[in-house]
Amino acid sequence: MNRPTLLEFPCDFPLKIMGPTAADFAQTIAAVVIRHAPDFDAASMEMRPSKAGNYLSLTCTVRAVSQAQLDALYRDLTSHPMVKVVL
Repeated sequence: MNRPTLLEFPCDFPLKIMGPTAADFAQTIAAVVIRHAPDFDAASMEMRPSKAGNYLSLTCTVRAVSQAQLDALYRDLTSHPMVKVVL
């Protein structure tokens, strides 16, 4: 079922993912993103700690090829136990 979308594919699509400041958080999230966007370069991931240092915000810009790809990626990220928020 095709839903109307304002996006024109392919396009660069930034995702902001927030989770705990943990040693393996960025690597774990990169693995999830690469599963859906194999051409994602983990070295391009932007990281920003929260003011208190308890949380880490990651910005991953993927080359999205379809709405279905983005939907599947959002489902995987939001269901991951380390992820608190995906924007």
